Amino acid sequence: MAQPLMPHATASWLVDNTALSFEQIAAFCGLHILEVQAIADDMAATKLTGRDPVRAGELTLAEIEKGQADPNYRLVMLKGPEQVRRTKGPRYTPVSKRQDKPDGIAWIIRNHPEVSDGQISKLIGTTRTTIAAIRDRTHWNIANIVPKDPVTLGLCSQRELDAIVAKAAKAAGIETPVDSRLEGDREALIDELRAQREAAARAAESALHGEAGDEDGFVDPFKK
Repeated sequence: MAQPLMPHATASWLVDNTALSFEQIAAFCGLHILEVQAIADDMAATKLTGRDPVRAGELTLAEIEKGQADPNYRLVMLKGPEQVRRTKGPRYTPVSKRQDKPDGIAWIIRNHPEVSDGQISKLIGTTRTTIAAIRDRTHWNIANIVPKDPVTLGLCSQRELDAIVAKAAKAAGIETPVDSRLEGDREALIDELRAQREAAARAAESALHGEAGDEDGFVDPFKK
């Protein structure tokens, strides 16, 4: 299913400007419901500037009204963002990041040895000769190469890396571990988050009432 170009900013706009449920917004933006909850509660790391999906041509007001009328309705995107198509040839890497390629290659070789040189070449945008030299530790700068995550280095996206690793693991007959951190009862997680927030509010209110009691004439017998 297509997703908006800027999912978090779009979710922020939908939270502020519509009566859609968190589940509907999460499904439309391709986010976890707790991410939408955090955006609604201003708990995100940074305050997002909302992006209007109607003006972007990704959603219509009629579609939003359908969703507001039926909480079980799932919004349908009018038009997905334009996909950037790569031309044939090696991936282009900015000059400022080219010196990081050996570190990214070394990281993949160390952590995912099942990935072939051809797959690494296509992912990072380098030659098989360079990859082989790093594998064999015959690279001219091997002493200074430090394995680093290519996603962190900006050499590829997490989605691209995951796809390559999954494909290589399947070809090699390796079972990839399933990340179950976000599985389970999502409603229970939301209820727990709300309970913590309400408990903090009650504690603050109790503290406020305590201070008010002191101001209303309560005298501490131990105070001189």
